[in-house]
Amino acid sequence: MAGLEGMEQPRGDGRAIASRWSPTVEDEHAVRAMELYGDPTEGEVPLPSLPESAAIARRLVQIVILRRWGLPPKLTEDAVLLVSELVGNAVRHTGARAFGLRMRHRRGWIRVEVRDPSRALPCLMPVQEMDVSGRGLFLVDELADRWGVDLLSHGKTTWFEMRVADR
Repeated sequence: MAGLEGMEQPRGDGRAIASRWSPTVEDEHAVRAMELYGDPTEGEVPLPSLPESAAIARRLVQIVILRRWGLPPKLTEDAVLLVSELVGNAVRHTGARAFGLRMRHRRGWIRVEVRDPSRALPCLMPVQEMDVSGRGLFLVDELADRWGVDLLSHGKTTWFEMRVADR
């Protein structure tokens, strides 16, 4: 499963895997991702258009929002889910070799952007209770305060913004 590479899937009641996971280990993975790929707050981070890149993007978003910006875990969790959906769309639907990830924080808002070379617009589809796929933009629409697509001369940027309580 994308994003779970290097982790065993739980068997039985899952107690063995739960005892090995810790936020510290996850932070180490996130720090390593930033060392390898770059800081999405300093410029666009290029990532290969592979399913595994969703895990990289999630780790980058997690470490920036939770550790660097010091924002709440619930906001971090929602942003991690939403970036995973945008990356999944970029990987599945654009045919690109790579895409870019960028993050911004300004007073009262965070913004996460995924840029790809396709000019095809994503579609917000109606979702039924039993649907097993096609929920990505529905989740973005439900959890983000704002989202959209900026067409570029060569591609597009799909983005979402979330309100934050600045200290």
